[in-house]
Amino acid sequence: MAEVSVSNVSKSFGATRAVRDLSLTIADGEFVALLGPTGAGKTTTLRLVAGLEKPESGTITIGGLDATHAPPAARDVTFVFQQYSLYPHLTVFENLAFPLRSPTRRTPEEDIRRIVNEVATMLRIETKLGNKATQLSGGQMQRVAIGRALVRRPAIALMDEPLSSLDAKLRSDLRVELKRIQRELRTTILYVTHDQMEAMTMADRIGVLEGGRLVQVGTPREIYENPVSAYVASRLGQPAINLIPRAILGESAVPPETATIGIRTEHMRLLRRSKLRMTSQGDLAATVRRVEHLGDQNHLHLAIGEHEMVMLADPTLELQNGEIVDLSFVNPLFFNSEGARIS
Repeated sequence: MAEVSVSNVSKSFGATRAVRDLSLTIADGEFVALLGPTGAGKTTTLRLVAGLEKPESGTITIGGLDATHAPPAARDVTFVFQQYSLYPHLTVFENLAFPLRSPTRRTPEEDIRRIVNEVATMLRIETKLGNKATQLSGGQMQRVAIGRALVRRPAIALMDEPLSSLDAKLRSDLRVELKRIQRELRTTILYVTHDQMEAMTMADRIGVLEGGRLVQVGTPREIYENPVSAYVASRLGQPAINLIPRAILGESAVPPETATIGIRTEHMRLLRRSKLRMTSQGDLAATVRRVEHLGDQNHLHLAIGEHEMVMLADPTLELQNGEIVDLSFVNPLFFNSEGARIS
C-alpha cells in the first residue's frame, strides 16, 4: 500500500476533454470514491492511474515514485471491472491464485495457499474454493474478482463500478462487505461510481467530478452539508435536493445575489390547514400532487405553482391529492446565477 498522488493531470480524446487539470491525493489505506454522471471523467481518471491511458500533462506518483509514464505492470496496481472478468475454466482457488503465479510476482505455493485462504475467508467464499467460476452466483463471482485484486496487496486497488451489475440486495450486502474487507486489510482504494449510496456508505472521502473537473473533495458529511455548488448538492441526497428559483420566496430575506435556493427534503416542515385556519402559516403554500408510501417514511410530491418539490413526511400523516399545505424551510442553501454556493 502507498500514497497515490495525481497532480494537474489532463487527458483528451479528440475534441473531448475527458479530464481537466485534475489533482487528487489518496492517502495510504484510504478509500476514496469518485462520484459523477456518465461522461464526468471517472473511468478515465482510473485508467490514467492504472497506466491504461497516458496523460497529456501532469504527473502521477505511487508510493513517492513517478509513475506518469510507467507501464501498467510496473505500477503495482490492480483493477476490478464492472464485469467479473474471471477465468471460467479455473476454480475459485486458481482464479484467486493467478496474480501470485505471474512471472513478475511469482510466489511460493505454500504462501499462495495461505494468502488465498486468508482472503477467501475474509470474502466468505472459503467453501467455494474448489468450484469453477461458472458454478457461482453473481455476488460470489464479484467477490472472487475483488479478492483477485487484493491477494497481492497492491499499492492501490482501482475499482470501476464493480457492484453496478448486481441486483439491489446483493449491492447492499457487498457494500458492507467491501468496506469491512478494506478496513481489515487497510487497502488503499480508488473507487468509481455514479451511485451516491455507494459513495456515501463506503468512502472515507468523496471526489465529485463535473465535465472532467474535480469540483469538490471531502468526507461524505462535508460534501452533503457544505456543497460548493448546486451541481455538487444535487449529487448527494435521496430524494435529491429541491432547487427552486429565488422568486418563489417573494420578499423573504435571502442573500442579494441569490438565484437558486436549495432545500434538502429533511429540511422542510409541513403544517396542515384546518377549517379554523385557512391562511398560510409557513414560508410557502404548496399543493399535494402524490404520496409515495415507503413503509418507514413517505415521499411527498408537492407543487408550488409550476415548480415540483419532494419532502420526507411522517408515514402516519394522511394527506390527499390536491390538498393545500404550508411549508417552512430549515437551513436552506443559496446559490448564485452560475450555481456557486453563497455562504
